[in-house]
Amino acid sequence: MKIYNSYEEVDHDLKILKLQTEINKEKMKINVEDIKEDLSPISIVSGIVSSIAKKAFILKAVGKILGSSKPNVLKR
Repeated sequence: MKIYNSYEEVDHDLKILKLQTEINKEKMKINVEDIKEDLSPISIVSGIVSSIAKKAFILKAVGKILGSSKPNVLKR
């Protein structure tokens, strides 16, 4: 526990705490905006399309490495 020797010391610490509170509020506002952007429909669809494109690219690359992009099917 801190022992204060004057009202000036108390006021100083209160000002610091008030500024820290304002900084934390601003950080929270930024975080909320970031979350809103991340959960927007455009962002979600973009993420899904990107994921599908990456998987398609990997499958195509693996197919070329293995020598064929289509499995062999027995003909009748």
